[in-house]
Amino acid sequence: MGTPKENRVIGVNKMNNYGKELILDLHECSTENFNRLGLIRFFNSLCKLIDMEAADLHFWDYEDEPELYKKAPAHLKGTSAVQFIMTSNITVHTLDDLKRIYINIFSCKEFIVWQASKFAQDYFKGTIVNEKAVIRK
Repeated sequence: MGTPKENRVIGVNKMNNYGKELILDLHECSTENFNRLGLIRFFNSLCKLIDMEAADLHFWDYEDEPELYKKAPAHLKGTSAVQFIMTSNITVHTLDDLKRIYINIFSCKEFIVWQASKFAQDYFKGTIVNEKAVIRK
């Protein structure tokens, strides 16, 4: 028989910590998924993998402004998105010309860091140059 629902701890040591955040930087990525559709698929698959419930999704990009995109410096060309989840959020920033993506996964619900990192690396076909899990107090 399992633990009663009201006594289950969802997250990282609820007494002292609020949650966990994975900070992940990938370089030399394939940019084929650096667009709204590719990021939607990434968020959907990642949420299923780490057992998170997706909520609102918001994008910031140059989708309706192709002339501004052409003029933007390399460190600004890309898409930013926030996938709110029921326990916090997943944020990504792509840099198209530099073939980089920056990912943050923050949740008060427990998730397995290596699974999320491996999935992101495989999905974007990049090299992990920075990976850090932080326990939020």
